Amino acid sequence: MLFFSFFKSLVGKTVVVELKNDLSICGTLHSVDQFLNIKLTDITVTEPDKHPHMLSVKNCFIRGSVVRYVQLPSDEVDTQLLQDACRKEAQQSGATAAAPAK
Repeated sequence: MLFFSFFKSLVGKTVVVELKNDLSICGTLHSVDQFLNIKLTDITVTEPDKHPHMLSVKNCFIRGSVVRYVQLPSDEVDTQLLQDACRKEAQQSGATAAAPAK
């Protein structure tokens, strides 16, 4: 849930999504769901000569399982908030794992 919440906070920002087939797409993050499927608007391909068939595409839906990396704008990432959220989630996971089974 942490990544889902994090990506939802980036809606409206420009991101670069690199797919497992080496296609990199730059666009505005329109939406993301709990499976980390991504919808981008106003897209451009970072290597148009390698993927000329993508030049006419303006919006796309990307299945979460085909994403290799998502490059985020560094000024949009609050690393302190993200670290705190990770610690909190780890503590909650540790507390439920340590609880005795009934």
